[in-house]
Amino acid sequence: MLKLVNTLIILFLMAPLVAVIGSSITTSNFPTFPPEGATLKWYAKVLNEPAFTDAMLRSLALGLASASIAGLLGTLAAVGLTRLRGRTQQSLTTVILSPILLPTVVLGLALLIFYNRIGLQGTFAGLVAAHVLLTTPFVVRLAMASLSDFDISMEEAARNLGAGPVRAFVQITLPQILPGVIAGVIFAFILSFDELVVTLFLAGPEMQTLPIRIYTFLEYQSEPTISAVASIIILIWMALGLPLYARLTGAKKGPSA
Repeated sequence: MLKLVNTLIILFLMAPLVAVIGSSITTSNFPTFPPEGATLKWYAKVLNEPAFTDAMLRSLALGLASASIAGLLGTLAAVGLTRLRGRTQQSLTTVILSPILLPTVVLGLALLIFYNRIGLQGTFAGLVAAHVLLTTPFVVRLAMASLSDFDISMEEAARNLGAGPVRAFVQITLPQILPGVIAGVIFAFILSFDELVVTLFLAGPEMQTLPIRIYTFLEYQSEPTISAVASIIILIWMALGLPLYARLTGAKKGPSA
């Protein structure tokens, strides 16, 4: 019975992916599933359309930059928070995680007003800063979860043996919490790559990301081009994300085996 339930859940989760990929090869001029015939012309159109390729590369660069900064800031914040106690820890944790609680429309409007005053509206640096604000709380949560299982006495022993705070952290603490940190960075990249609402407020005409390009395309057209874009992203994640996830989970189970 349990196997049947698991199979149904997997089929339910996979069905939208199969439908998107199937509709991306249809010969009709609008997405249909099952596809009417088979063609790769929609993929060719995406790859030959600078509006899509530029937006995809911009989203990739934005995601990598935001995830890298969020990973660094989130890890350091998590380490600091876990070493505090009482109301101080609770207050700082609430402040750091507050972007999760705010509606993205409210956050986007607030950042728009602020950016107009300091001249960051429509800039890549402004988008990176906004995405770091959105993604850092998730890195903090995942890093704190890893730190909850970490024995601080190991780092204290390294300090007593003469290691400085930075060396003790890099050689003792970081390897123990690395799976959680990497998971947080990957999650931050996915959130940044997929972010639409806040980016709509802050991106200028020359700073369109892939989600914005897809959104504006769907306002006026309904070609399977969008299915091809989504399929490319799905296939890339299946080729890169799944092996990385398997490696991380395998590394996490390894020491206990």
